[in-house]
Amino acid sequence: MRKFIDTAKKAGLDGFMLALLSMILFAWLWPAPGMQDSPLHLSTVSTYAVSVIFFFYGLRLSPEKLKAGLVNWRLHVMVHVSTFVLFPVLALTFRPLFNDGEGQTMWLAIFFLTVLPSTVSSSVVMVSIARGNIPAAIFNASISSLIGVFITPLWMGLVLDAGTEHFDLLSVVGKLALQVLLPVFAGIALNRRWGHFAEANKKYIRYFDQSSILLIVYTSFCESFGEHLFDSLGIKEIVFLGIGMLALFFGIYFLLTFISGLLHFTRQDKVTAVFCGSKKSLVQGAVMSKVLFAGPEAGLMLLPIMLYHALQLIAASIIAQRMAREPEVAEDFVLKK
Repeated sequence: MRKFIDTAKKAGLDGFMLALLSMILFAWLWPAPGMQDSPLHLSTVSTYAVSVIFFFYGLRLSPEKLKAGLVNWRLHVMVHVSTFVLFPVLALTFRPLFNDGEGQTMWLAIFFLTVLPSTVSSSVVMVSIARGNIPAAIFNASISSLIGVFITPLWMGLVLDAGTEHFDLLSVVGKLALQVLLPVFAGIALNRRWGHFAEANKKYIRYFDQSSILLIVYTSFCESFGEHLFDSLGIKEIVFLGIGMLALFFGIYFLLTFISGLLHFTRQDKVTAVFCGSKKSLVQGAVMSKVLFAGPEAGLMLLPIMLYHALQLIAASIIAQRMAREPEVAEDFVLKK
């Protein structure tokens, strides 16, 4: 049990998740400071904070790491096809089950989750615990975030254009490029000069990241509670949504395990494929919800990804620990040495 707690803490499933829940409760009790017309302008502050997050992210990503990661192309293709094709196709398959107005809104929130990039930190942590291919995990998780700036809005544009929503794809990509890509590339360009500073202070940078996400979550849910978007959701609906998120995670996980076997991946590559290919990023979800769903809808759109984020960490922590105890892991480690 102690090992599970330590693993969960490393992955971020500790005080941060409690703080996220506290932000939702705070938004419910006192939504006024986070509203668009608030004199505090918290939403604007969170927008600038996002750019700083991705600048530091790029600062820790050296060009050498990106070049070294290009070799194992079959693994990379599998991870990104899972992240940006398999997930959304599954969501589209189940769309007919959400036939009424409220159901379609919830499906849209779930679909938004499925088109998000893979998460960086927890993917690498889980691969490290299970002793998989760590360089490949870093490469795939990093590239996924960059690809998502284009692929996520494209998927959402196809779905929203098919309905009654107006969606300006070029405008959305432009905003994300300005908020995400520009700071990332600026950080990469300054990696040689300041990269050591980012690595030495990554603990404090992580605190800044988490504080910014808390602010985004608070302002998003303030709008949603202020406009009474959650009035129709009860405990039963949230529990069913959580069960659905777990089913989605395990469905993808077992499918990737099966495909990895068919492709005869090494054990290390298989571990990286199943963890990187089954994860979704709460950070990217919070950022993109501000751009894609400006207004009260943003909080509702974040509900599935918040549930998925928490549940994927719990499930992946248990699986990673089980993999770490497999005798093959020790043998592989000895051979590598």
